[in-house]
Amino acid sequence: MSDPVLRSVHVHPVKALRALDRAEAEVQPWGLAHDRRWAVVDATGTVMTQRRHPRLALAAAEPLPDGGLRLTAPGREPLLVPVPEPSATLTMDIFDKPVETVPAGTAAAAWFSAYLETDARLVHLDAPEHRRPVNPAYARPGDTVSLADGYPLLLTSTASLDALNALVEQGDHADEGPLPMTRFRPNLVVDGAAPWAEDGWTRLAVGDVTFRVAKPCARCVVTTTDQTTAERGKEPLRTLGRHRNLGGKLVFGQLLIPEHRGTVRVGDPVKILD
Repeated sequence: MSDPVLRSVHVHPVKALRALDRAEAEVQPWGLAHDRRWAVVDATGTVMTQRRHPRLALAAAEPLPDGGLRLTAPGREPLLVPVPEPSATLTMDIFDKPVETVPAGTAAAAWFSAYLETDARLVHLDAPEHRRPVNPAYARPGDTVSLADGYPLLLTSTASLDALNALVEQGDHADEGPLPMTRFRPNLVVDGAAPWAEDGWTRLAVGDVTFRVAKPCARCVVTTTDQTTAERGKEPLRTLGRHRNLGGKLVFGQLLIPEHRGTVRVGDPVKILD
């Protein structure tokens, strides 16, 4: 087995929308730069994700130099969205936790409402340094997170995906495999580690940036969603349930908290510190 290296880097400018591949990314205390600083909410302010709206996978957001976005989706004209002024806030509900955000305006609301065929609004996290703390059971005082599910970064391993796909091939939905890494929507993908080696990591360095491993990532129905078609199947949850069920959670990948700022680049060495 070769020494682990960083295989790929991915950001998701709007939560639940298509991932963007990057050669490098700035690591900020709350996650990668441009990762999940925006989200879509419904009429009640509840976050909208691929759990209930799989067509979000087909929409994309490209960050603009001024911090705004260029939105694209099937059947919709592209829309440029500037960063909204924090003159008013909207309290969004993200998995039963309130987070203060800034609404992006009527044009973005109309664009997402037409695309999803239901009332929707785009919101922006203006101050990630204090808006949303990480679960204190797995964090240190002052740790914060963007609009990701709960932790700043998600790391996965190509060897573990290969091992999972081998198990899928032996199961009763083999026709759905092999599954691509996009199903798991990671930020960092590591190559060169042994299958499931990441289960034993507690601290690691990617290039010059060090991270603490908070906990394994529990997976949901989003992993069964084809990120190119928005169609759903049974895998990988069926196989994870048989082989990766830890305390009732179906796990794949590890959730990370940065220890400092820096930049990670494809090809960086990955060193296991603890």
